[in-house]
Order: sequence, then C-alpha cells, then structure tokens
Amino acid sequence: MFCMILTTAQGATTQKIIESLLSKQLAACIQTMPVRSHYVWQGALRDEAEDLLIIKAKAADWGDVEAAIRAVHDYDTPEILRFDIDAGSQSYLDWITQVTR
Repeated sequence: MFCMILTTAQGATTQKIIESLLSKQLAACIQTMPVRSHYVWQGALRDEAEDLLIIKAKAADWGDVEAAIRAVHDYDTPEILRFDIDAGSQSYLDWITQVTR
C-alpha cells in the first residue's frame, strides 16, 4: 500500500525535509508549491506564505516519514497528514517500490 503525505514548511526547512526523506529512501517523489495559509495560532489570526510538500511514499514507512519530518521541522505543531492511495497507475506505484527502501 502507498500513501501521500502533506506537510507545510518555510524557507530552509523545506529543503531539509526533502533532503532527509529522499536520502533515507523514505519518499519516491516530493512536489512543492507555494501556498498561503490562513489559520488561528495561539489565539491570533495568522496569514503566512509557506511551501506545501506532497510526499509519495509507502504506507509501511509512515512512522519513519513522520519522525524524519519532525526531526528537522521548526514548527511546534507541524501539519503532517497521511492519505492512503487505494489505486493508481501500476507503473507509477511500481516505481515508488523501486526507489524507496
């Protein structure tokens, strides 16, 4: 089984997450895109520019992916969400298997 994991980060932290996950073969692909996040944090309205990371991985590696993100993330409470992939292009899923541990 495979999954997509979403997280957000800013600046150098984005690159630290990417390098950590790819070098440990915990992710096959990580896409990034700029986003604007609007939320309430500690009672205050916030509006921040962030990078959204879309991480493709094996579901079996979820715990290690989450731990690797937390180890380099600079947020107190980072967004780390897992979405299981029920179906997909078999050749793409096979590729994820080949390039991850």
